[in-house]
Amino acid sequence: MSNMEINQVLAQMRELNGQLQPAKPAEEVGQANFGEILRQAVDEVGEQQAVAKSMASAFENGTGDASLAEVMVSMQKASISFQAMTEVRNKLIDAYHEVMNMPI
Repeated sequence: MSNMEINQVLAQMRELNGQLQPAKPAEEVGQANFGEILRQAVDEVGEQQAVAKSMASAFENGTGDASLAEVMVSMQKASISFQAMTEVRNKLIDAYHEVMNMPI
């Protein structure tokens, strides 16, 4: 690369850097409540399971327009998300037990 090209790249980088706005601190953005995040995750898992169940039911009755592959993918997504939520619950329980067994 020539000196001219390097200067052009540096100028572009400085220009882009000037266009960026500084990120807001966490206090300004607002911190999320852990319980609320967990509740949203559980609700999303429940919604995925409801969608998979309704797709399967519609496919079985012949009323849905989804293919067998789409139904199976939806059911697998619901299953995997439920398994992941179960693992998160298990880890939370393990952490709770570990904290409760700590000496004071």
